[in-house]
Amino acid sequence: MKYALVHEWLTPKATGGSELVVREILKHIDADLYALIDFESTNPHSYLFERFIGTTFLQQLPFARNGVQKYLPLLPLAIEQLDLRDYNIILSSSHAVAKGVLTSPQQLHISYCHTPMRYIWDLTFDYLGSSRMGRGLQGAMTRYLLHQLRQWDVLSANRVDYFIANSLHTARRIWRCYRRQAHVIYPPVNVDRFPFQAKKSDYYLTVSRIVSYKQIALIVQAFNQLGYPLIVIGEGAQLQEIRQLAKPNVQVLGFVTDAEVERYMAEAKAFVYAACEDFGIALVEAQACGTPVIAYGAGGALETVHDIRKHPDRGTGLLFQEQTPVALIEAVKTFEASSAAFSPEQIRLNAAKFAPEIFSDRYLTFVERCYQDHKSGFSADNFKFPESYSP
Repeated sequence: MKYALVHEWLTPKATGGSELVVREILKHIDADLYALIDFESTNPHSYLFERFIGTTFLQQLPFARNGVQKYLPLLPLAIEQLDLRDYNIILSSSHAVAKGVLTSPQQLHISYCHTPMRYIWDLTFDYLGSSRMGRGLQGAMTRYLLHQLRQWDVLSANRVDYFIANSLHTARRIWRCYRRQAHVIYPPVNVDRFPFQAKKSDYYLTVSRIVSYKQIALIVQAFNQLGYPLIVIGEGAQLQEIRQLAKPNVQVLGFVTDAEVERYMAEAKAFVYAACEDFGIALVEAQACGTPVIAYGAGGALETVHDIRKHPDRGTGLLFQEQTPVALIEAVKTFEASSAAFSPEQIRLNAAKFAPEIFSDRYLTFVERCYQDHKSGFSADNFKFPESYSP
């Protein structure tokens, strides 16, 4: 059997959950790797150093090293130029266009979908409202481009034989956008990387890219009013804005090393998160340290955080229902009154359910089942999806 694994882009700045999935798959499947661009095989600090990686014409365009989002209109065309005819099984790790590779009826295509493209679906109007590209003549052209991308996105979903979603929340979004079922396999979280610590310090912590939809400003506004110590870690377009917003009780550190992130996570009184994530790896990483989580109760947080008010015997955090400073302030005050009820050991046990070995076992089993059905001539429509989201 010959496997190809297709991902969107591989750069030193791309270090999120989708890249963790790629890394874990390559540990267990001998696959040739393809991407729109690759700047990891020349990075001596990368596990992909000196590995052959197939790329597209975007690799040669100016400033591609910093990401190809600026070439958004070209992404569908580029991904369709990858020639994968020599492979029996195509595996894609997709949060944008990787699922759109061209395959033949004899090939099996299984796509692990981290999210349907957020900026053409859920975040369209946020993107248009916050960018100069959303105004005037440029705005009209941008709206037409997003319309075309949505059409291609739905069309390309029909090239996938079997979808895997990284959460029930994502499975629902796949159904809403593509009308396709998806089997849920949670992504691998390197829980062993994060040290367990039962004794906590007195500060709250958030770690995130500092961009608008992550709602860091909301968290800072809430803690400005509370007066409790908060540490903000991360980089992004809103970093300076957040630094200007923060009062003295809020430390905005910006970039710190991985070792420092791990230490802050382990010692934090609680980890605070206000974004709606498809899965939310940071929420699980905090729990791996035995650190309780205070999170917006939507998206993947509903699947990874157990609200202690509903689950007093196995609570791992608190969920607030509105993305407002008032709702977060109320949740923090509730946490202050009930913090003694949390068991760091129980919180760590919950994080262990998302360990890499659990992901790899479920992923490999699913790929084998899909292959056996494909070889027998069954279609994806007749495939039984155990533990999957049913619309």
